[in-house]
Amino acid sequence: MDYKYIEQLLERYWKCETSLEEEHILRTFFRQKDVPESLRQYRDLFCYEHEEKETDVLGSDFDAKMLAMVDEPEPVKAVTISLRQRFMPLLKAAASVAIVLALGNVAQVMFNEGGQPEPAVAGFQKTHNGPSVAMSDSAKTDSMKQASAATTILK
Repeated sequence: MDYKYIEQLLERYWKCETSLEEEHILRTFFRQKDVPESLRQYRDLFCYEHEEKETDVLGSDFDAKMLAMVDEPEPVKAVTISLRQRFMPLLKAAASVAIVLALGNVAQVMFNEGGQPEPAVAGFQKTHNGPSVAMSDSAKTDSMKQASAATTILK
């Protein structure tokens, strides 16, 4: 027999130029039992879809099997947290800060009660008892004195 038309359809099929009807003709041809030896290599390609439709069909119990495999756990119940539990980390942090501040104050008082520390520079002695000279000589005081002096001169 001459299978030139089928060979032409195959050539067009490989170039992606066949229509759906022509592909249906190819599928029908290769489903026959009498396929020539030269074209038998393409038989699996065109018969695969038809054979797989028959063999790979899901059973009616497929859904039940899948749901049994999933086994969804019970939903987690919400836990109520009291106000005390919620603020406990904050209270712990505040307590540790308070302890550090209290220890710092105790160390400062003990340091000052033990006497005056020795100055780092030898021969340095404090000659003024009272507020520091820098605090009494502030820019605010100077500017107030200059402003009052300027107003008295202008009058």
